[in-house]
Parts: sequence; C-alpha cells; structure tokens
Amino acid sequence: MTTFKEQPVTIIGQPLQVGDNLPDFTLVNTALEKETLAHFDGKKKVISIVPSVDTGICDTQTRKFNEALSELDNMVVLTVSCDLPFAQKRWCRAAGIYNAILLSDYYDHNFGKAYGVLMEEWHLLARAVIVADEQNRITYVEYLDNVNTHPDYDAALTAVEALV
Repeated sequence: MTTFKEQPVTIIGQPLQVGDNLPDFTLVNTALEKETLAHFDGKKKVISIVPSVDTGICDTQTRKFNEALSELDNMVVLTVSCDLPFAQKRWCRAAGIYNAILLSDYYDHNFGKAYGVLMEEWHLLARAVIVADEQNRITYVEYLDNVNTHPDYDAALTAVEALV
C-alpha cells in the first residue's frame, strides 16, 4: 500500500521492474516544448519521479541526483513531476540549477499511468527512482511505499556506477 500525507492512495498503472524497457512518454519541458523518450536515446538515464519540486524532499532528491550525476558522460537525469513547467522553471532559477532537466506530466498524466506512479486522489506522481541503460532497459527501480520519505540515494547511485 502506498501512502501520501499518512493516508492511503490509489496508484494508477503497474510498477515497472528491472529488465523492463522504459515506456515511451511525451512530457513538457520548462521551455514548453514536448520531449519524448527518443530525445534521450543512447544515454544512460536516471528518472527521478517526485510529487512536486516545491517541497523539501523533492527539492533534495532533485538536487542530489543532479549534483551527483550531471557531470557523467552519456548520462541524463530527468526529474518528472506534475508541476506546471512555469513552476519547474522558477524552481531551477531559485535553486541556481540551470542544467537540470525537469519534465512535466501535468497535461494528460500518461507518464504517471505508464510508469505506475499516478496518485489518483491527488493527480500527482508518487515518488520513485528508475535507472536505465542506453538501450532503455531498466537496471534499478525503487517505488516508495511512503511518498513522504527519501529514496535510497546510495542504492540508486550504486546502480548508476554499475552502468559506468
């Protein structure tokens, strides 16, 4: 059972597993442009899924993965939330992080459904971390039962190191 704010929530979609291929997506970036999975072809990926970058844990999660991984060759960190692209852009400016890739699932929630993270009651994404290789094969996945807790940063970073 997944909880958010100490209350059970209904998750729409099925969780992905190690060995699965990443489902395609169409999300909106902070410049209001559509991005698909194909845009990141040939790169190793960390998909950091958060309810809202404007909250403490989400802010920390976004910063940690971007600071730890943004300098690695052939690696991309994608932070996905249902925040409006305007809010994501504002967060980047306020945080002083200009090379982060923040993508929004606000429009139709297809990412949340395909990745098994859409909280039906809130229309927000539940917290998760997914690591995938250059062929979009998932090598690590963590879905948090309590959305209001931090992911296992060390385990995710170890999974990235195994790809390098």
